[in-house]
Amino acid sequence: MTDVALSGSPVVLRAHGYEAAIASVGASLRSLQHEGRDLVVPFATDELRPNYRGTTLAPWPNRVVDGTHRFGGEELQLALTEPDRGHALHGLLSWTDWDIVDATDDEATLTATVPAQAGYPWWVEVRTTFRLGADGLTQTVRATNLSAAPAPWGTGPHPYLVAGDGALDEWTLALPADTVLEATPDRLVPTGLASVASDADRFDFREPRVLGAVEIDHAYTDLVRDADGRATVVVTSPAGTGVQISWDGECPWVQIHTADLPAGPGTPGHRAGLAVEPMTCAPDALNADRYDYDAGLIVLAPGASHEAGWTISAR
Repeated sequence: MTDVALSGSPVVLRAHGYEAAIASVGASLRSLQHEGRDLVVPFATDELRPNYRGTTLAPWPNRVVDGTHRFGGEELQLALTEPDRGHALHGLLSWTDWDIVDATDDEATLTATVPAQAGYPWWVEVRTTFRLGADGLTQTVRATNLSAAPAPWGTGPHPYLVAGDGALDEWTLALPADTVLEATPDRLVPTGLASVASDADRFDFREPRVLGAVEIDHAYTDLVRDADGRATVVVTSPAGTGVQISWDGECPWVQIHTADLPAGPGTPGHRAGLAVEPMTCAPDALNADRYDYDAGLIVLAPGASHEAGWTISAR
């Protein structure tokens, strides 16, 4: 019997001073460095991936509240993969061993298929490509509906960014978002949109400032974009090193999480990095009809495809 690494088959890309390690389980970004400096919180090849660190989220990002949703006139029940809160979390492919279909020095493509199942009765083929360029690591995710009926869809990444040495509390965050999605404190059930100015000390980082002790696990929208239509979140250390992630209009939402773990300080991974997750849709988007704002749910017609992408770069 051949030993298999806990994170699956490895792929390592090197170009332009960057090194990216991809794990086949979850099409996960296992590590990313620039000139030897970590840009994301890494994990080892033969380590069970900690929670959802670095994984590709599909066919939805974030949560489906209570794991229930209604589509095409049918009530559907998903498996509850966030038992403490009672939700279906981060899609159906995070623990799938994706197929590596192509790999070169600077690019790798992996594929997986969401099989029709209880709670999600559609076949969706997903193809993701990681590519290193002078501007950093770009990941694209392309989904194609293989079913004879329309299918709900959403995606996003789950990297924990690392600005440099020192604690997260000392890092400076620049987050160009005008609106935050408020949620219940216990189960993170969405309750409605609010200006980031409504609780500025916690949520307003339109002007870069030090994170401090704030605890955030919220989605943001109404993103301020540059002339090319891209939104960019930047995290910088006191020493001046930093990292950014940018994306285009296919992702109108971004989840920010300060990686606070229930057991608190001393727990491995507690506030070790800042999760910045561009998303094609809001939390609980499979229940978009419940909300009075545009949750961004994508509906793929039979045979139709959708593509989104994002780029992580050193600063």
